[in-house]
Amino acid sequence: MQDFLNEIKNSVNEFKGLKDRTVKIISHLDADGISSSAIIISAFKKEGIKFSLTTVRQLDSFVIEEIKRQNYPTVFFLDLGSGSLSEIEKELNDKKIFILDHHNIQNHQFNNIKLINPNLFGLDGGSEISSSGICYLFAKALNKENINLAYIALLGAIGDMQENNGFNAELNSLILEDAINTDKIEVKIGLRMFGTQTRPINKVLEDSTSPFIPGVTGSEEGTKRFIDELGINVKVGGKYKKISQFSNEEIKKLVTGIILRRLGSEDNPDDVLGKIYLIKEENDESPMKDAKEFSTLLNACGRMNKPSLGVGSCLNDPEIKKEAINLLSNYKKEIINAMNWFYNNKDNVIEGDGYVIINAGDKIRDTIIGTLASILSKNNIYEKSTIIISMAYTLDGYIKISVRCSDIKDKDLREIIKSIVENIGGIYG
Repeated sequence: MQDFLNEIKNSVNEFKGLKDRTVKIISHLDADGISSSAIIISAFKKEGIKFSLTTVRQLDSFVIEEIKRQNYPTVFFLDLGSGSLSEIEKELNDKKIFILDHHNIQNHQFNNIKLINPNLFGLDGGSEISSSGICYLFAKALNKENINLAYIALLGAIGDMQENNGFNAELNSLILEDAINTDKIEVKIGLRMFGTQTRPINKVLEDSTSPFIPGVTGSEEGTKRFIDELGINVKVGGKYKKISQFSNEEIKKLVTGIILRRLGSEDNPDDVLGKIYLIKEENDESPMKDAKEFSTLLNACGRMNKPSLGVGSCLNDPEIKKEAINLLSNYKKEIINAMNWFYNNKDNVIEGDGYVIINAGDKIRDTIIGTLASILSKNNIYEKSTIIISMAYTLDGYIKISVRCSDIKDKDLREIIKSIVENIGGIYG
C-alpha cells in the first residue's frame, strides 16, 4: 500500500512540474466517475488550474479522436482508461496523460502515460479503493487542505459497491477516517434502506429496491397491506411518519416484518440492518443527508444523462441540488420498473453453470441495465460467484451488455466481455 501512496505523490510532483497545466478531464458517468471529477475540479479550482470536463458512458475511439483534435496539453482520465492504454498512447502521444482508475489494466507496455491504479501494486481495485478514492488521495497530495473532500470519495466507493456494512479495506478505511476527522461524516447503526431520514414510511417501502421486498416494492396497495400487518402507529396528524421518527420498538417490528417478507427470496433476508453514513453538513430533510442516498443521486444523474447535476451537487451548488433531487425520483421509478420486470420474467432468465443471462430487450433503459445487474449481484438472489450478464437495446439499436459478480476473485469480467465482443464485433471496456 505504501508503494501505491508513494506513486500518487510522485505523480502529483510530476503534474506540478508541467509548464502548461491546462487540463482536459474525461470522466465516467456513474457515481464513482462523477465524484472523481468533483474532487479533481475542487482541487484544480483551489490551485487556479484551468480545466474542461467531459463525462462519457464509455471510452471509445470516437471519444479519443475528439480529445486528439482538442488543444489541451494535459489530459486526465478518471474512472476509465486502464483498458484502453494502447489506443490512448497511440492517438494522444503529443499530450501528457494521467489516468486515475481502479479497473483492470490492459496488457500493454506504456511510456507516455502516468497510470495511477491500485492493481499495479497488488491491491484489489474492485474492493479496496475506487477511482474517487484515488482522486482524493491525489488531491490531498496536491494540497493538504483537500482533506475536506474525503467524504465525496466515499460516495464513489459506495456507488461502486465497496461498502459492505463497513469499509473493510485499509485504503477506504483511511479515507473514512479523514471524513470523520474533518467532521463531514457520522457513522451510525440503522436500517439500510433508501430514504429513512427524509421520506415517509409508505414511500420508503414502496420504492425500496435494496432490499427488494416481494409484494411491497413497487406496489402502493401492497405497501399499505404490509404496513397494516405491522401493527404499529405509522401516522402523525394523518400523515405517514419517517422511519427516523420511529421508536426503537417500532423499528424492531418493521425490521422483523421486512425479514419475514424476504424469507424464501433471499439468502440473507436479515441484512437490512447495518452501518449508515450521515453527511453532517446536509440538512436532516435532504436526500443527500445519507451518503448511500447521495451516491444513488449521483448514479441517477449519470444514468438519466444529466451528470453535470451530480457534479454540481458534490460542489454544493444549491440550485443544482434541487434539480438533482427532482431527477432522483424519476430514476427510482426506472429502477423499480426494472426490478419488477426482472421478478415478473425470472422464469425467462437463462441460468447456466456459474452464470445467468438477463435479456431485457427494449423493456429497460441501457443506462439502467447495469444498475439492475449490480443490485441483483448484491441482493443474494444468486450465489456470490455467479456471473450476471444483462443486456438491453440502446436508443440507436445497439445492444448494451453489462456484467457483474459480487465475488470477482479469480475472475476478469473485462476478459469475459472481450471474448464475446471480439467474436461478434463491438466495443468493450
